[in-house]
Amino acid sequence: HLVQSGGGLVQPGGSLRVSCTGRGFNLDHYAIGWFRQAPGKEREGISCNSYKDSSTSYADSVKGRFTMSRDNTENTVYLQMDNLKPEDTALYYCAAQFTYNEAWCRTPRGRSEYDSWGQGTQVTVSS
Repeated sequence: HLVQSGGGLVQPGGSLRVSCTGRGFNLDHYAIGWFRQAPGKEREGISCNSYKDSSTSYADSVKGRFTMSRDNTENTVYLQMDNLKPEDTALYYCAAQFTYNEAWCRTPRGRSEYDSWGQGTQVTVSS
C-alpha cells in the first residue's frame, strides 16, 4: 500500500512537501499520480509521472509551482509545492498504477485508472 506524510498549514506564498512511500511493493514500473480534493469539489488529478519517463504532466492550476520527483532508493515519490495559494487547500492523495508503458502519463488519467491509493494528506493554505 501507499503511505503518505507531510503537508500541513502554511501561509500564502509558502511551501510544503508531501511524500508517498510504497510499503510492501517496489514503485518501479508504477505510474504515480497526485490528486487533490477540496471540500465540496470533485477529486482532480494534478500531476502524473511514469517510471523512466523523463517528463511529468501537470494540471494548469499547479504548473510552474508544483514539482513531482522520485527517490528510488527510498521507494518514495514527492510532491514539492511552492508559492501556495488559498485555492490549493485540499486533501492530497497519491495513487499508483502498474504499467510497462513509459508514456502512460502522457494521456490524461482519471482516478478510476489507478489501483492503489494513499490515505490522503491535508494541505491548508491560510493567513
